[in-house]
Amino acid sequence: MLVKVAILSLLGGILCLDRVTLQLMISRPVVAGPIIGLVLGDPHMGLISGALVELLWIDRLAVGAYVPPHDTIVAVLVTAGSIIGGMGLGPFFTQLVAFSVLLYLPAGILAQRMDVWIRQSNDTLARAALEEVKAGNIRAVPRNHLRALLRTWIFTTAFIFIAALAGIFFTRLVFPALPASVLKMLHYIYFFLPLLGIGVALNTIKNRGAIPVFCGVFLILSAVKEFLWT
Repeated sequence: MLVKVAILSLLGGILCLDRVTLQLMISRPVVAGPIIGLVLGDPHMGLISGALVELLWIDRLAVGAYVPPHDTIVAVLVTAGSIIGGMGLGPFFTQLVAFSVLLYLPAGILAQRMDVWIRQSNDTLARAALEEVKAGNIRAVPRNHLRALLRTWIFTTAFIFIAALAGIFFTRLVFPALPASVLKMLHYIYFFLPLLGIGVALNTIKNRGAIPVFCGVFLILSAVKEFLWT
């Protein structure tokens, strides 16, 4: 398990870099979730988890100086928690997804604060690079840029590793002990979350184009399939 958590943490840290550098959209939860799921052997679980997280926070746009909740980290954690944490616990697909979403959503707020701190810390490197340029040292710009990226990757990777490991142990300890009534409630929450996310997405349909439509349709069809099979 430690090897899997270490691998997904390293990969998750790389995906998170897309939020601050190339911005190829691979950091979007609906993309990051399936990538992590593919690595862990269950891309369908990753797509479900990523689509849910995408919808729940799709109205939080990184406009100006605002730093939104870290939905990439949450998508990675929810996917890992559902797949690794659910190994050997039985056929509780809907309950595990709902449990993982509720468990890891607060991590998005904590990671948001970490993200703010990292960006403020990287501002120091930017100012130092400007002083170096004034002194004629042009090479300081790419060097400090790489240092900022490395710092971001290290902290996000460490955050994912610690949160995933703690969450997986918590899931394996608590989930098997949940009474039937709580499992039934988690089952209903699984079907409620897409409706909540679609309500959020409706407010941003003009801003994000096809992403909310895709996530909403996919989750509705997935929920219908799960409902008919249960």
